[in-house]
Amino acid sequence: MASIQIRKYRDDDSEAVKEIFTLGMSEHVPSSFMHLLKQPVTQMVLMCTFCALMTSSKSFLLPILAVTLLLAAARQFVVYMFSRYIDTSLRKDLNNIGETYLKQKDSCFWVAESEGRVVGTVACLPSERAPECLELKRMSVRRSHRGMGIAKALCRTVADFTRDRGYAAVVLYTSVVQTDAQKLYEHMGYEKIREFVVPELVAKIINFTLFEYKLYLQRDEKRD
Repeated sequence: MASIQIRKYRDDDSEAVKEIFTLGMSEHVPSSFMHLLKQPVTQMVLMCTFCALMTSSKSFLLPILAVTLLLAAARQFVVYMFSRYIDTSLRKDLNNIGETYLKQKDSCFWVAESEGRVVGTVACLPSERAPECLELKRMSVRRSHRGMGIAKALCRTVADFTRDRGYAAVVLYTSVVQTDAQKLYEHMGYEKIREFVVPELVAKIINFTLFEYKLYLQRDEKRD
């Protein structure tokens, strides 16, 4: 950690931040695809397609080909959903980080820098759902620099910022497929307080669950 510096975002960090975010989100495509395959509705569609074609065509090759095409289409769907989320984020808050995080009250954006290169990011801003909390956002570390304690340092930076401004807790949201993130947050003292399915119809069908975590900075705060 001696060579790692946590500092506030500067405008010339923009491209590096966008790259780290894009690469980090793209890493979740394989695990999201596997999550999709484990859902009963997916397995039912694949099985029904296979059995129907096997019965009607009397051929083994046709149903295998059909299932293969369905799997390929499912993976492309997952890629599309992540690409849409990435593009939306790049057009919104990540398009003008200074305006979104540095000029707003009780908001900030930090980068982790190693040997002059941005290798990690994190941000926070007041939570829309919990006025007494700041929300941790945009946590990501380059794959080449993981396991060095950078994510933990970024978490502590947000916690210290939140505590200094008199907020009771830090809240964040992560998904069912982000298992490494869940382990990190739980190790840092965050408690899982809620699970819910993304409200979009497709997310409901594939049971894409989000987890809400909370880090209590005042231990006498009443648990929700």
